[in-house]
Amino acid sequence: MANTDIPAAKLRAWWAHRQWLDGGRAGASPAEVLAATGWARSVGGAAPYLGMFARAGLGRAAVDAAVAALEVHELPSARGCTYVLPASDFALGLAAGAGAPEADIASASRHLGVTRDEIEKLCLAVSELLSADRPLDPPAIREGVGGAVRSLGEAGKKRGQSTTLPLALGLLQARGRIRRVPVNGRLDQQRYGYVGWDQTVRGSAAELAERYFAWAAPASVKHFRWFSGFSAATAKAALTPLDLAELPGTDLLVPTALVEEFQGFTVPDEPSYALLAGIDGLHLLHRDLPRLIDPADGDRPLPGAREGRVFGTEVDPQGHVVVDRGRIVGFWEYDTERSEIVHSLFVPADEALLAAIARTEAFVRDELGDARGFSLDSPKSRAPKIAAMRAAGQSSAGR
Repeated sequence: MANTDIPAAKLRAWWAHRQWLDGGRAGASPAEVLAATGWARSVGGAAPYLGMFARAGLGRAAVDAAVAALEVHELPSARGCTYVLPASDFALGLAAGAGAPEADIASASRHLGVTRDEIEKLCLAVSELLSADRPLDPPAIREGVGGAVRSLGEAGKKRGQSTTLPLALGLLQARGRIRRVPVNGRLDQQRYGYVGWDQTVRGSAAELAERYFAWAAPASVKHFRWFSGFSAATAKAALTPLDLAELPGTDLLVPTALVEEFQGFTVPDEPSYALLAGIDGLHLLHRDLPRLIDPADGDRPLPGAREGRVFGTEVDPQGHVVVDRGRIVGFWEYDTERSEIVHSLFVPADEALLAAIARTEAFVRDELGDARGFSLDSPKSRAPKIAAMRAAGQSSAGR
């Protein structure tokens, strides 16, 4: 981000305000949260649940019901990555991610001898096998299509592609012909079945840009390119029809319709705390971590990391974060053995902060059972980080 005369605290508080992290949105539906604040990155962790709880007080049952009703769904979208989207954005999200499976097939063709014809034939076999109401997992699909699936041998295994089935499943998902459903209805795990679907795939780069700047502005072209995965030329073309204004002295763009509101916005006097996943949209829409860090916190060591590794040099938070008016003010993790949140705070724990921690702790304990950051996160893998946080807390208490 370019140097700016706009106070960093104002930018941070504005981003938090636009992300619905300043309270007052209780009762909004999961689809409304995602439409207003942006698609939620999932990766088999608790991020979507934590984000919707922080923004609208939504419990897991409400989110899972919205998934079951197809009001929201996890789909391959921007950069080919999976996000949880509202139904109003299904067509656009699939269009945004359409290039990823094509690139996978092209790579398999170059390196593994896969032909387009065999993938298309496999797609047809899978489409004929799947129904709209009876999910089948990949082993069942392999068995059902028989010889249409081909092993790619040791060469494929080395490239993370043991058979041709994932290529076909990826292509069918991108075309809106099938969808992946969690076997137990939850977003914080990665066991899936597949069902048939008939979803339109439609949307332009300009439409994606319009959505993005509604969620994330002020944002730079670089920020937008990170989110979209677009080339410089495609991003430039996408922004051309949009009515955007550049904030003076910055490289940040904001919709003209929001300029007056931004200019009149002031940082709230009272704190507004939220406990979020490290991949929450507050960070990940821009993936520009320093903008959320107070300079005084940049040299803070990361709990459980190697000596010398500090917060201000990271690309992404290495765990969950506590935020106040857009500023990251602490780290947290969930200890499943003690059923409690362990934290390392940068600010004094006032009553409001303690209450936010207690609310989130009860939500995780009673409704989620754990707060994994991603699919491979586990109580064992985060144990060193939790131990470091506890040690730091005891050291501070002893001073």
